[in-house]
Amino acid sequence: MTHTVFCQVLKREAPALEEAPYPGEIGQRIVENVSAEGWRQWLERLTTIINENRLSTADPRHMDMIEEHMLGFLFNESDQGGLPSGYVPHDRSS
Repeated sequence: MTHTVFCQVLKREAPALEEAPYPGEIGQRIVENVSAEGWRQWLERLTTIINENRLSTADPRHMDMIEEHMLGFLFNESDQGGLPSGYVPHDRSS
């Protein structure tokens, strides 16, 4: 039987993550409150945020920004986490 959580992203019960995807207290909070599907949605948004804002995971300042976006997306704790201003999805049909 699959363990479920009430996912803060999906706003419903869904299959849980198997382990914390992020270190420390934030990671524990994620595993207790975000489903595997909610985390997958965050990873998709993260790709967009990194690409559109030209962020580098090697830059500690950028990692602070990424964490702020993550908390905004997963827990609605900041104005961050949404799609970047002026973002236009690429047409993948061509």
